Amino acid sequence: MSASRRDFLRLGAGGVAAAAGIASARSAKASPARATGPTSFVPVETPDIPRMPWTLDNGVKVFHLTCDVVKSRFVPWRETNTWGYNGSTPGPTVEVVEGDRVRFVVENRLPEPTVMHWHGLEVPFEMDGVEGITQDFIPPGGTFVYEFTLHQNGTFFYHSHRPMQQMMGMIGLFVVHPKTPHAPRCDRDFGLIFQEWATLPNNSTPNTLAMEFNWLTINGKSAPATTPMLVRLGERVRLRFVNLGMDHHPIHMHGHTWVVTGTEGGRIPRALWRPGNTELIGVAQARDVEFVANNPGDWMIHCHLPHHMMNTMASMVGPMSDPAHAHMGPVAPNARQVPGYPQDMFTVADDQVAKPENHGLRPGWSGGMMGMMTLIRVLRPEMYDTIQEMKARQGGGVG
Repeated sequence: MSASRRDFLRLGAGGVAAAAGIASARSAKASPARATGPTSFVPVETPDIPRMPWTLDNGVKVFHLTCDVVKSRFVPWRETNTWGYNGSTPGPTVEVVEGDRVRFVVENRLPEPTVMHWHGLEVPFEMDGVEGITQDFIPPGGTFVYEFTLHQNGTFFYHSHRPMQQMMGMIGLFVVHPKTPHAPRCDRDFGLIFQEWATLPNNSTPNTLAMEFNWLTINGKSAPATTPMLVRLGERVRLRFVNLGMDHHPIHMHGHTWVVTGTEGGRIPRALWRPGNTELIGVAQARDVEFVANNPGDWMIHCHLPHHMMNTMASMVGPMSDPAHAHMGPVAPNARQVPGYPQDMFTVADDQVAKPENHGLRPGWSGGMMGMMTLIRVLRPEMYDTIQEMKARQGGGVG
């Protein structure tokens, strides 16, 4: 086997070209999030979504889930009525290890019945969470206990099995780490959930019957409010993508090439890994991709459907307004005589979405970020450490 082939299998896409970046990462400070040891794992980071706590009861990990009506803000200046879990849309991330026995105490605080399904997990029939088939509904104010042992590992998710409740936001990430970490080992592990919403003008409640979606979110936020993912130059990164909505999403990453290493069915054999930078995430699917972050910069990750790279789209009667003079700079003297003009808008909201993770981005960056978009920032050690110190001062911890 050639050296380049060995490097591709060891590092994934990035291969030999990653060597300089890896050396840089080795000279940087070790991340507090990095676990060590043969059976440890790197915790999954889900920007803008909390991690679900658990307690131990005679060897069983016990989680408490409430099905809630939630007030969400896809962007800071707009409140939307959603449904979710534990006060969050999407719900908090479940993170466990292959072989764990888990118990979920699910309390229904919705105004209507619901159930809980464990998507992709092979659980006993009685625990599958399908109304009328495996169990009765959980009535408003009621509780149901799900308990099972995990024999798989990979990227899964939990959600209401009622389709319209799914369209109100009822989903959460469910990560099962393998007993022995996969090789090559990743330094960073991120989870992203893709959803779409139809919120008509002057209405803060999604229209779950609509087929035209005008708000597109990643982990419950719409760009530019999505929180960037931060990695050190040279680190190996895993991204876990989950999609639950009405549309498929071709997710594209700038600046790097990844290999696809997993689906909602678990780890793909290494011989079948394939390189790319755009992966179609179908409805109800999960995909794991891995790459070596060897190209410094602030790189977009976004759905490449054009209407999913915008916010608040709606069908219009008559010509579009003319925002270009205010938002895009100079236009041609005869712009208004050109058929089709205007077509685009560039609205800057840097101050409204300011947070440590955005420190150092080019002024006006937010104008290029709308809809189902986020950033992965491949940072040199000095900038990475500066941002982590800013987060710690604000009480956000160090990642």
